[in-house]
Amino acid sequence: MTQPMPLKRSTEPHDWLYSVAFIRALEEHALTLRRQELVSGSIHVCVGQETAPVVAAGVLDQRDRVISTYRGHGWALASGVPPMQLMSELLGRGTGTNGGRGGSPYLSAPEYGFIGENSIVGAGAPIANGVAMGLRAAGEGGVCVVAFGDGATNQGAVHEAMVFAVARNLPVIFVCENNGWSEMTPISATVPHVSLEQRAAGYGINTRVASGSDLSTMHDVFADVVERARRGDGPSFVEVHSPRLLGHYSGDIEHYRSAEDRASAAARDPLKLLAAQLADQSIDERGRVDAIIESARAAADEAVQIALSQPLPSAESALAHITAAKPPAFASADASGAKEELTYAQAVNRALISEMSERPEVVTFGEDIAIPGGTFGVTRNLYKTFGEERAFDTPIAEAAILGAALGASLEGLRPVVEIMWTDFLFVAFDQVVNQMSNVRYLSRGSRSAPLVVRMQQGITPGSCAQHSQSLEALLAHIPGIKVGLPSDAQDAYAMLRAAVADPDPVFIIESRALYGEKAAVDLGGATEAVGGARLLKQGHDLLIVTWGRMARTALRAAEQLEASGVSASVLDLRWLSPLDDEAIGNALKSSGGRLLVAHEANLTGGFGAEVAARAASKYFWLLDAPVARVAMPDVRVPASPTLQEAILPNAEWIVRGAMGLVGR
Repeated sequence: MTQPMPLKRSTEPHDWLYSVAFIRALEEHALTLRRQELVSGSIHVCVGQETAPVVAAGVLDQRDRVISTYRGHGWALASGVPPMQLMSELLGRGTGTNGGRGGSPYLSAPEYGFIGENSIVGAGAPIANGVAMGLRAAGEGGVCVVAFGDGATNQGAVHEAMVFAVARNLPVIFVCENNGWSEMTPISATVPHVSLEQRAAGYGINTRVASGSDLSTMHDVFADVVERARRGDGPSFVEVHSPRLLGHYSGDIEHYRSAEDRASAAARDPLKLLAAQLADQSIDERGRVDAIIESARAAADEAVQIALSQPLPSAESALAHITAAKPPAFASADASGAKEELTYAQAVNRALISEMSERPEVVTFGEDIAIPGGTFGVTRNLYKTFGEERAFDTPIAEAAILGAALGASLEGLRPVVEIMWTDFLFVAFDQVVNQMSNVRYLSRGSRSAPLVVRMQQGITPGSCAQHSQSLEALLAHIPGIKVGLPSDAQDAYAMLRAAVADPDPVFIIESRALYGEKAAVDLGGATEAVGGARLLKQGHDLLIVTWGRMARTALRAAEQLEASGVSASVLDLRWLSPLDDEAIGNALKSSGGRLLVAHEANLTGGFGAEVAARAASKYFWLLDAPVARVAMPDVRVPASPTLQEAILPNAEWIVRGAMGLVGR
């Protein structure tokens, strides 16, 4: 049995008919296999919505990229994904597009230009902007199409993406497949007064409307917006009205839907309308139409039978490809080893200048980072030195910023983006938790997202509860990303450069309180990769483990302890992910078996609890006392310096904790 060929990109109506009939047949098989429990979980078929991907594919080519929502099997097939691989993915087989890691709602095949589905509503739109940035940088005229449903137009990420695309004049086409239903709620109930196309037009974006049942007119619309994007005239929003012939997902019995609405949708079935239109031309044509549909169904049957015979993935593979096994070190052009007195902020700036000078693929963007030079002056002169295409200001739109960073990293760029305050990250946390962290895993290591997110955090006088949180533990909890906190100017320089060299998403959390602190920074000499703790002081009575701003505080505490006859080691973890377990164990061996963990973040759920738990499980035989922790109380951060002083851990707190550990 031979595998069916991928669908043909075409502008010919008979080819459209074959492709639409093939997608319809494969989706019907998917529903049957789900009822037989051969497909796991819910599936969201595109029955009735097959035409937009088929027609769009006819005007796209190998330069272009496609992103879809979870109802994206049609977009994947139209992009050229082999049917057997797609169906194998639905069946959870090892030969699936993602080896069973994506399933029905999250499959991808970037080798065919299909960046992938997205099972988070609207999340693909910001990523499309970054893909479009990468395509524009390649200079070959590529465009990115991102498809989503009408319900996604109520998501902030989609609106942020359109604002960003207009601001950057990007070659991206937003395709809204409007089937009238936002899952189980009619779109008219949430957008009662304007059309979706009118909403988009308010952003100054080019808008078009097409019927999913009128393929010739829809072709003209897609041909126009794609050509417009290729010649540099910016983004477009295309609203395609399609019928929803089935429920939202495989288990939806549509009890909420009227019989009249179902009948209206059935009357607009694009497969039946296209077949009738072609068959009406002549008696011979009717036979040709029937033969095309039968051929498509037979090919779909074949694809399913081959997929059912494929092997399941090995259980051991579930743990592979979280991050790169051996990350590279940064390569410095300055090997003199000369040291220069720099502030922490200047060291970050010099790292950015070095990386942008040595790597033409590095771009940096964020809110106020280019012309203003950043809120804290960290990104000064990047715009003047490297120009507007490599250092630019963005709208105040965190989801758009992080999504664009991800998309750009998929197309060969190495973005270094700034989120002005760590507290603002949660406006766009989906792009971290559900998007960039999954790239390597979903692709089984064939793709990666080499990007860096810079942020600053911590308590400083006047900063309130929305501008002062220390949130590193939340990031360190997420598999697939790396997290570092530089504690001085040298690390601010070296760790950022290591992060840019790394092939995975890396978060560098800077300390606002340290931006003005000076140190002698070695701008050349030895290079390093992401990972690795540093022993700042050797002692023999106890070990203080810390990171970020608290490393300096711990050193002051160690000096005070020394004056009292207590010898303390101080270990700066530097990187919380990957965590240097070996360094903790080695330092604990030589420090009397007593461990104190200190951090600026509040106590409960802080990363200190992870350090304590690991020490207790991996090095319990070394511990001579229970692990002690020093941290901020579980409280919101007040703005008043007087109130802040009462809650911010200091050297005296660490000294008291250490004295308790050594029995004094």
